[in-house]
Amino acid sequence: MRILFPLLAIAGLALAQAPQPFSHRLHLAAKLDCAVCHAAALTSTHLDDNLLPAQAVCLKCHKTAEIGAPMATRLARFNHQLHLRLGNVAPIIAAAIDRKTYLTATSSELRAGLNTQNQCEACHRGLETSDQPGRNGLPQMADCLVCHTEADPPYSCEFCHAKGAKLAPASHTSDFLDTHTSGKLVLDKATCALCHGRKFHCLGCH
Repeated sequence: MRILFPLLAIAGLALAQAPQPFSHRLHLAAKLDCAVCHAAALTSTHLDDNLLPAQAVCLKCHKTAEIGAPMATRLARFNHQLHLRLGNVAPIIAAAIDRKTYLTATSSELRAGLNTQNQCEACHRGLETSDQPGRNGLPQMADCLVCHTEADPPYSCEFCHAKGAKLAPASHTSDFLDTHTSGKLVLDKATCALCHGRKFHCLGCH
């Protein structure tokens, strides 16, 4: 089992600080098992668990090691241990893309990244080519919603997200109710599905 760096946080993250230089590409090319560096992910049941490698782990190969703080998140809870027990969910996410029920735009690269036997890479994709940690290797909210289909915003947001987290996109200003029905805005309704589902209707929010 390989546990990858971005398991410390999930979809909807905001970086607390500039990420420290680090190449997953080089470390994965060395055939390192992810759990060697991220052993804490195997038993982590709380979002605030620090899943970054211990300095002693890095010093086995490196003369020095500077490990920054974990990334901040807008989530309220997440259980890595529970999700790891599910095994490889890549085929499930891939099937959602193939059925066109995946709630965001997809690409051939996204679909290809799901052809993996590594259960961690089902959600943390693209790290084989990553030379800098960041949001790209983190799970997307659409990944979560493949299984967690009970989203009913704004009532269910706090099931996963911290209370008071700023989740609405920049377009949702105080006058959005008026402007988005005026015909003046060019809206991509497909982007609404990520938060509101495909069967949402106006009176569901208003």
